[in-house]
Amino acid sequence: MTGLVLKLGPHERVLINGAVIENGDRRSRLAVVTPNAHILRLRDAIHPEEVNTPVRRVCYIAQMVLSGDAEPSVARMQLLRGIEQLSQALTDHDSRALLTQATDAVLDDQYYQALKSLRGLLPREDRLFAASRLA
Repeated sequence: MTGLVLKLGPHERVLINGAVIENGDRRSRLAVVTPNAHILRLRDAIHPEEVNTPVRRVCYIAQMVLSGDAEPSVARMQLLRGIEQLSQALTDHDSRALLTQATDAVLDDQYYQALKSLRGLLPREDRLFAASRLA
């Protein structure tokens, strides 16, 4: 995760290696140079009651690793299994690209990048569910 740059708004909170850090009154940029640091923007966090769709479930597993609430070795298999299941349902080119990025990130123990790729599927999943409700 070398070279990750976090852009934080005023009073925005971020979880870094289990510690909650709150930004001050102004926007700021933090460069995270420590490899494999576990980072989660709290504004991006999925709360347990929001884990109600297949993509959200897989995102939540990655998030639990980043928050220190799941063992990476256990979560890795759950993530890979979940990504495989998603790839059976989301077959379009863009979804496949995001799922491939997420898989590669998990295999490299880059859980922030995996979460970032998986979150890219959320709007697509929302549209699919909305369309199925209309049918």
